[in-house]
Amino acid sequence: MAGIEPALPAPTHTVDPRAGKASADPTAGPPSDGSPPTPPGALQDSALDSASDAAPGDAPGAPDISVADQLAAVQDRLAGWISDLSTLHDLTEQLARTRTVEDALHELLRAGASLVGARRGLVALAPADGFGPETTIGLGLGHAEIGTIETIPRRALSYARILDGLPEPGATGDETRMGPLDGTRHAAGDTGRPPGARGAAAAGPCTEISEPDIPGEKDLDPRLREVAARLGYAASYAVPLTADPIGRTGAAVWLYDEPAAPTERQRHLIGLYRAHAAEHLARLLELHRTRQAVRILREELLPHRLPRVPGVRLAVRHSSGPRGGGDWYDALPLPDGALGLAIGSVTGSGPSAVAAMGRLRASLRAYAVMEGEDPVAVLSDLELLLRLTEPARSATALFAFTEPPPGAPGGPPAPPMPGGITDPFARKIVLAGAGHCPPLILGDLRTEYVETSLSAPLGMLACWEAPSVEIEPAGGETLLLYSDGLLHRTGEPMDRAFARLHAAAAGVPRAARHDPEAVVDHIVRAMLPQGLDDPLSEEDVVLLAAYFEE
Repeated sequence: MAGIEPALPAPTHTVDPRAGKASADPTAGPPSDGSPPTPPGALQDSALDSASDAAPGDAPGAPDISVADQLAAVQDRLAGWISDLSTLHDLTEQLARTRTVEDALHELLRAGASLVGARRGLVALAPADGFGPETTIGLGLGHAEIGTIETIPRRALSYARILDGLPEPGATGDETRMGPLDGTRHAAGDTGRPPGARGAAAAGPCTEISEPDIPGEKDLDPRLREVAARLGYAASYAVPLTADPIGRTGAAVWLYDEPAAPTERQRHLIGLYRAHAAEHLARLLELHRTRQAVRILREELLPHRLPRVPGVRLAVRHSSGPRGGGDWYDALPLPDGALGLAIGSVTGSGPSAVAAMGRLRASLRAYAVMEGEDPVAVLSDLELLLRLTEPARSATALFAFTEPPPGAPGGPPAPPMPGGITDPFARKIVLAGAGHCPPLILGDLRTEYVETSLSAPLGMLACWEAPSVEIEPAGGETLLLYSDGLLHRTGEPMDRAFARLHAAAAGVPRAARHDPEAVVDHIVRAMLPQGLDDPLSEEDVVLLAAYFEE
């Protein structure tokens, strides 16, 4: 099994009290040089030969160990090794199933507690390269308790000393320190340095720190003993988490309710487990950083805030998949009080798709300012640009031009209403779509999809052309633009997903229909019960709502 050494120290519960010299006893486990243990058959043959060659009186006072007892001891030890390997296999499998840094830290704490026999603990994530993220997660500890532990002076806090790369407290040439994995204790000066390099500097960075009796150890910081007494723990065991290419990623510490320390066997097993866990955590950290970089890039390429336009209130919800996709939206004020609404999606995922999305959105904004009153011309220019600059990529898009309010400068005259009253908020919307989902209009009297002409996505045909559509939303109605990720995340066929979206929009409470924020929140809850930021979904989601005031 990768990452697990074949030769393990003998399980402590299988030591034969009648065993003689370790070098001659076949029950002493694998040789110290790491060579594989002697097969049981060979042990039996050797024992039988020795028994036949030796006379009964040749070894007066030697323990009378029968061949059956020797074989039973060997089998007991082999069973212990198999049990340990099975335990490590199960724990590493559970760790490998984690997909986020937070889940991996929780699993590391839980598995480590079971290996060292503790109930509580915490892990501090602080990558040595300084690129983060930094966090502290507890097992059996609340946020207040973790905060209390963090009030201990940093040089007295075992996991903080590991994070800072400091030597074990009080390390001198005459003291001892724990070895990294092998369960032995080494002289503090025995670090591979020249014989004269002794003292605290010779001890080097902490490999593990065991504090088996915090109340009884007078050399510990008084604040540490005070906090330990308040939180009810009497011993601790801390280890570093280190893996390439980051190096040190953090430290974990487990807390005991009574004075205690892990046995050599437990320390060996936790050493093997944390070596695998640190590598898995380093991979998740790299993935997390990549996703964060894509997310930040995406956020920078999308509007930082929605514009304020008289007579219109806007709301948006968006979420990118874990690999970062090319879904985008825009809302931009245009000359004479008009408003442009856009939504689209670029094929692909990852940084290249996000960059292409940013270029496409910036180009659309320029075309909208120049000829926004003609959405077909805007999309035609966008299609030509996409085909010339990125011929291997396609995109869907929808652009809606909202005319200025009637009676406003640059807008149409206000239409008369019964009794000679004019409606100052009546608007006309001209929109065109290229392979994108049809908008949905929601109001007290209707909930229906806007019938747009069928059209291929941009970049799919030699020349894109499609007629535009005009709609006149009444005061109090909301226009919903959305990406197909909202439909795909439901996991249903598209026809059912469209029906589900229609039902979600129609089910918006009447009192909430005049608040676009409440409208989008209701639709997201109805469509995605698992939440907008679902780490298991690869789909981007965009939902843009424009409410026209009465």
